[in-house]
Amino acid sequence: MLVLLRISVRQLASRSRLILILLLALLPVGLAALVSATLNEDSTSNGEFISTLLDGLLIAGILPIVTMVLATASFGNELEDRTLSYIVLKPVPRWLIVLPKLLASIIVGGLVLIASGVVATLLGASSLGAVLLVLDGNLQATLAVGLALFAGVVTYAAIFTWAGLVSTRAIAFALVYVFLWEGLISSFLGGVRYLSVRGYTLSILHGLDDKSFGPLGERVIEFPAALVGAAVTTAVFFWLTVRRLRRMDVP
Repeated sequence: MLVLLRISVRQLASRSRLILILLLALLPVGLAALVSATLNEDSTSNGEFISTLLDGLLIAGILPIVTMVLATASFGNELEDRTLSYIVLKPVPRWLIVLPKLLASIIVGGLVLIASGVVATLLGASSLGAVLLVLDGNLQATLAVGLALFAGVVTYAAIFTWAGLVSTRAIAFALVYVFLWEGLISSFLGGVRYLSVRGYTLSILHGLDDKSFGPLGERVIEFPAALVGAAVTTAVFFWLTVRRLRRMDVP
């Protein structure tokens, strides 16, 4: 398992992929730095802006796109060069093949996205910078951002790993899913948030620190429901991926 994990991380962390991920991750950091430099320290717009930045840009856009790019390609190299058959012929359970692939996407994408979200929160919440923000006792906000983004990465990675194994056009499916279901429909239909990874991520963020992210209150579901929803979705799509690997005709 550890050998497959190292190989998978090396495959996903290609130079071109890392450049794309880093550029996307720098967008919220740059925007937060710009606002930090232009808004006054006592401005009431800071809290509202950081919530809008995290939801509208990072959680609704960059988070699913980065995870999609990585997770849909987790089995891509083996399928392309037809080496997956050598892996599945080994006497190991299929879940021990799927798990390293899933973890590789989480490791490569999660570290970058969590760092981006935490730094953007620190910059956007205080015009004086990260050090004063921590000293002021607002470390809870950065922890909430990190944990919420981690939950979002794990859930999206489970969905898109399955999609990459089911179809060669997984990226097209993932884009439609992200922008139509997660972006458009979940924004207008409140009930859809119970079946939305974006809804789970925002609800976990708000549930862990409802004071700092109060503006999200009208857009979230119950905190326990978000935790259960993210866990169940991850488990279901992990099982579907294992099931697909067992039943597919491997060339």
